[in-house]
Amino acid sequence: MTMTSNRPYMIRALYEWILDNDFTPHLVVFAHAPNVEVPQEYVNKDGQIVLNIAPRAVEGLDLGNKAISFQARFGGVPTHLYVPCQAVLGIYARENGQGMMFDLESNPEPDPDPAPVEPDSKSAKRPSLRVVK
Repeated sequence: MTMTSNRPYMIRALYEWILDNDFTPHLVVFAHAPNVEVPQEYVNKDGQIVLNIAPRAVEGLDLGNKAISFQARFGGVPTHLYVPCQAVLGIYARENGQGMMFDLESNPEPDPDPAPVEPDSKSAKRPSLRVVK
């Protein structure tokens, strides 16, 4: 039986730990991963971008199980960012570098709740009831 990725849980836990210690949380993101929406002009030659996700630097931060999304300013321009969790390479405190780095996940997880498949009307059995005494 497979389990979901622990990466989003680790990101949330480290984010809280960094804030509890009055430090500034930063995310390292692989900007060329699928579905990543970040300002490409700030991506380095290795395809990475470092994002300040401190409460004073972002608006509407959502650290979800599938992705991280928020609003931030780049060059004074409000920008919406969307980072799938598998594109996060690390989270650390700017002041001392404490945190955790992750390996790049190549494939996103399959959706754990796939849509139910409708049975073919010809092969569907009718429900039946019987009296049990």
